[in-house]
Amino acid sequence: MYDLSTALEFDALSSVRPGTSLLVAGPAMSGKEALALDVLKEGARDGEGAVVVTTNDQASAVVDEFRTDVPDLDDSQLGVVDCRGDSGGSDVDRSGAYVHHVSSPGDLTGIGIGITKALEGLHKSGRDDGRLALVSLSTMLTYTDKKTVFKLCHILSSRLDSAGYVGVFTIDSGAHDDQTLQVIKQAFDGLVEFREQNGARQARMMGLSSQASDWKEV
Repeated sequence: MYDLSTALEFDALSSVRPGTSLLVAGPAMSGKEALALDVLKEGARDGEGAVVVTTNDQASAVVDEFRTDVPDLDDSQLGVVDCRGDSGGSDVDRSGAYVHHVSSPGDLTGIGIGITKALEGLHKSGRDDGRLALVSLSTMLTYTDKKTVFKLCHILSSRLDSAGYVGVFTIDSGAHDDQTLQVIKQAFDGLVEFREQNGARQARMMGLSSQASDWKEV
């Protein structure tokens, strides 16, 4: 079981089964991306593997951030799938971290291949426990339709289950209509939802327990 509650204090996140996939939804600048990466960094500090799928930041920036925030990081713990499409390169960063470049955030086949290779590489390096973050589904939805993105999320959920990893996926709730959000949500075991209320950032947890949590300031 995984304890994800260090990054966000909800009882339902203190004992998360391997294979679980979570959707983190909220408006822009609500902290959802930082939360997703914090979940991975907490695991990496305990020696777990980490896979980051990024549609915004360069792979090198992600690697540097992990090295800074996880001082004892072994580069063999980290895999990055860079989906920005403006850089080429090998599948191994000069430091030893695994890096896979994809032609665009709409190349869902390439993204799936990169994730599979990253997971295989982490398992070969002895990282039987690990966490994956995909930031963000909203960027992918500007390149393709909601049904295709839903299919990718469903496939990745199965791969996480096989690998025994957990996954955290982010989406900008203000960028999509309710129908799109409802379709995407169906691919996940749980939902962490952010909102701004009276100038304060709040979050709640849904789906991993019988009842949704109350909104709380974070």
